[in-house]
Amino acid sequence: MSKRIYLDHAATTPLAPEVVQLMTDIWTHDFGNPSSIYAEGRKARMIIEGARKEVANAINASLGEVFFTSCATEANNMAIKNAVRDLGVELIISSPTEHHSVLHTLKSLERDTAVKIVFLDVDPFGQIDLNQLKIVLESSNRKTLISLMFVNNELGTIHPIQAIAELAKEHNALFHTDAVQALGSYEIDVQNTPISFLTCSAHKFNGPKGVGFIYINGDNIVKPLIDGGAQERNMRGGTENTAQIAGLAMALKLALDNRVERMQHILSLRDYLIGQLKLKIKDIQFHNNYEGESHPKIINFSIPSTPKTELLLFNLDINGICASGGSACSSGVESASHVLEAIGLSEERRAIRISLSHLNLPEELDIFVDVLEKHL
Repeated sequence: MSKRIYLDHAATTPLAPEVVQLMTDIWTHDFGNPSSIYAEGRKARMIIEGARKEVANAINASLGEVFFTSCATEANNMAIKNAVRDLGVELIISSPTEHHSVLHTLKSLERDTAVKIVFLDVDPFGQIDLNQLKIVLESSNRKTLISLMFVNNELGTIHPIQAIAELAKEHNALFHTDAVQALGSYEIDVQNTPISFLTCSAHKFNGPKGVGFIYINGDNIVKPLIDGGAQERNMRGGTENTAQIAGLAMALKLALDNRVERMQHILSLRDYLIGQLKLKIKDIQFHNNYEGESHPKIINFSIPSTPKTELLLFNLDINGICASGGSACSSGVESASHVLEAIGLSEERRAIRISLSHLNLPEELDIFVDVLEKHL
């Protein structure tokens, strides 16, 4: 069987070989409980605190502001629910294109508490209107949390994080950003950008699944979402996952050390793919703003729905190509993507998301376009 072509890096990424080796070594030799006081426990604790320092340095945070979690979904729940429970938030401003881990958390709060949720309008690329955000902030005197993702996982749209953060600060509002698709690709400095909560997941930058982190600004004193022991400075009960925390830190370091070269490579791939798609695919529409503020790794386009497009992803798979029809959480599900609905995509069109990485090659994109063209 020929090598398969993986074009779904926004869903998850393959583990970096260095990360596999590091985690294997820790699982084999450093299995101590980080809460134990004997040598094996102290060694595990040193590994975790070294990883915490790596993450804190990466976003210019203090060590005491970084807490490891099982994933970004947990971290998003922690940020939003704790802001309501512990910080008196009564109004949350978000967008309809957020990840389900945010949208479903907001829905549960709206159902179970008195908190008010306001969704901003988005343009055809999923971009919010800063003026509308300002109007909503100015029209309320309630304690407010803004929850907007850094990079949209289906469209690649980049929200103006600096401007949002400054608006939040100006109106004494909290600001949470889901940075899952951004960390490792863009510089993030929480000292320069006033962010209250930032969340991330390792498996989006060639780290392991099952581990993420939350940055909580030191001014925000919240209680644990998961109660238990005194782990993570009493902020998250449960024995720490030493090997995967170390894997997260190493993967992040590799991503940041090679960030410029990787982004240049991905940008060249993106431009090449868009050019080939325009040349060979009829009636194509792009839903990522590749001429504006958009992550180059994500290309979202649609074609007219026909009987052939119903099995398009299946046929790509048969031909050894991994692609997505929406976000990873919606792949394989017949219901429409909430993101594509929010930007007004016609039901008469079928969307495909290609998400690239530094591991992809132009030849792979040629094969993808050829298969797509033949199938259509």
